[in-house]
Amino acid sequence: MSQIIRRRTRFALRRMHRKLGRRGSQKLDLSRDLVDRMLAASDHDTLKGLRDCALLSVAYDTLCRRSELVLADVEHLTCSDDGSGSLYLPTCKTDQEGKGSFRYLAPDTMQWLMAYLKAAGHGESPLFRAAGSGGRFSERLAGETVARIFKGMAKAAGIEATAISGHSTRIGKAQDCVAAGIGIGAIMRDGGWKSEAMVARYTEHLQVKQGASALLAAKQARL
Repeated sequence: MSQIIRRRTRFALRRMHRKLGRRGSQKLDLSRDLVDRMLAASDHDTLKGLRDCALLSVAYDTLCRRSELVLADVEHLTCSDDGSGSLYLPTCKTDQEGKGSFRYLAPDTMQWLMAYLKAAGHGESPLFRAAGSGGRFSERLAGETVARIFKGMAKAAGIEATAISGHSTRIGKAQDCVAAGIGIGAIMRDGGWKSEAMVARYTEHLQVKQGASALLAAKQARL
């Protein structure tokens, strides 16, 4: 490539970035396969290990933000006869009217929660607690601790943890939903998103598989 072409390309990219803005760095998505690896690699014989497994499972199922996870209380849990459950969120970032919402918990997540609560020995708020003296849990878990817990679980499972954040489960769950053919509207409702923008951003590399070009390639037997 000549110097003139390189220069023109560089100027064109600069104009595009000024007009559209540069894409920020995306956090690592914790999709279901990674979540399962992290759960399997955790220490299931310690209180901390059980708490971390319960936290990760709830985060994935509910699409909760880290601030919502740490505000959860034991009283917000509801168990169903089929083994599933729900978590009530009194408020969330986009709940301007303060109506609250319920998030689904799968049976395996409820099993992690019950194992953790039985070991912890507390039946009332807060749900997720930080380690206190003597290895017992006392105070409510801090929001910034969620990412550290996820990073530690990822490292134990042999997963690169640098880009993991407290919202990585939201990204991974949204991507899993799109891959399963679940519509943006349903994902927005479950994740408390008011706009399609962030969901589309999280899942854009999967959305192309549902676009016209992908559909045409299938009809042309090119897949």
